[in-house]
Amino acid sequence: MTNDSRPVTDADLHAFVDGQLMAERHREVEAHLAANPEAARRVAAWTDQARGLRALFDPVLDEAVPRRLVSAARPVRSATAWRVAAGVTLLLLGGSVGWGLRAQWSPAPVVATTLPAFAERAAVAHAVFVPEQRRPVEVDAAHEDQLVTWLSKRMNAPMKAPHLQSLGYTLEGGRLLPGGQGPVAQFMYRRDEAQGPGARLTLYVTRETGGESTAFRFGRQGDVNVFYWVEGPFGYAISAEAGKEELARVSEAVYRQVERGP
Repeated sequence: MTNDSRPVTDADLHAFVDGQLMAERHREVEAHLAANPEAARRVAAWTDQARGLRALFDPVLDEAVPRRLVSAARPVRSATAWRVAAGVTLLLLGGSVGWGLRAQWSPAPVVATTLPAFAERAAVAHAVFVPEQRRPVEVDAAHEDQLVTWLSKRMNAPMKAPHLQSLGYTLEGGRLLPGGQGPVAQFMYRRDEAQGPGARLTLYVTRETGGESTAFRFGRQGDVNVFYWVEGPFGYAISAEAGKEELARVSEAVYRQVERGP
């Protein structure tokens, strides 16, 4: 706590590590850290992690994506479009079961009572970075090619930033984040006509799902709604303060693009 009783949140601590706090708030957080050894240890660990990530990842920004990664991209599947359309239609109608992304009915409910670990981490990452106004991403959309090259290199697989302009969302950029066992990619989008925290949407991509494909599923972590699915080795989670119908609409567009190209 600070002298004026304003609580120091995790968002404050992350902004402190990134050097994004105003001078007065910076001093308040410093005082909080001096009085809270556990918080100070967490900040020290984040600082070391950020320094290590930049030392490891910055040099690859200008590297070409290795040919073996490009060739490893999965082939187009002709039935993809109608499978996705049918799945999203069922979700919007409030069906009680999900349409499997592998051309079969799934017994799993659309609404998840407990988020899997990767979707929960996606919601937390969304909540941490969305409030940032000055530095919401590590690599901005003006350097999209470099962003994709960097993330592809670190994820050891071809990455792409889905284009969502037709749905009213503009790419702001992306980050590389630590997952449960390795790196994950986060892309951040902003709704063109909206302002404030609810204007942003994030796409979280991980390779830590175990490889068993699932249907589209919907869950919630605090104030963040999450729409997620697994396809092959990849897990995808779209997080926002938007409702289920909006996330289903975005998920359909993302799925089409990551599977077939824009």
